[in-house]
Amino acid sequence: MGLKDDIAESVKDAMRKKEKVRLGVLRMLMSEMKNRQIESRKELEDADILQVITRMVKQRHDSAEQFSKGGREELAAKELSEIEVLQGYLPEALSEADLEKLVQEAIAETQATSKKDMGKIMKVVMPKIAGRADGKAVNMMVVRLLG
Repeated sequence: MGLKDDIAESVKDAMRKKEKVRLGVLRMLMSEMKNRQIESRKELEDADILQVITRMVKQRHDSAEQFSKGGREELAAKELSEIEVLQGYLPEALSEADLEKLVQEAIAETQATSKKDMGKIMKVVMPKIAGRADGKAVNMMVVRLLG
C-alpha cells in the first residue's frame, strides 16, 4: 500500500473518530496532492507526495514563526498541531552523523573541491534524503565540509 492510500485511509479514520483538526489537515494534503498531480500531468509517486508534505510542513513552520512574532500564540499553536499531523507521514529524520556521511559520499562521488561545486553535490544528495532532512541543513553541512 502506497503513501497515497495510507493518507486516504487516514482521512476515513479521522472522519470516523470525528478528529476535526486531523481531518482538516489531511484534506488540505489531499488537495495539495491533487493540485501537484494536475500540474505535473502524471500520477504522483511516493517521492512526489513526500515533497508535497515537506513543503507543507515548511510553510507551517514559517507561519508559526510569523504568528509568534506577531503575538498570535493561538494561531502559532494551530500551525504546530498541523505540523504534528503532517510529520506522521514523513520518514524518520536523518541524524547529523548520517547526513554528514551522505554528504561526504556525494563529495567523493562528484570529486568536489570548493563551494563552486555545491550544485553538483546537492543534486546527488537531495534525492537520497527525500523528506528525511531539510535542504537548509544539507546546504550548511556541505558548506562546513567544503569550507
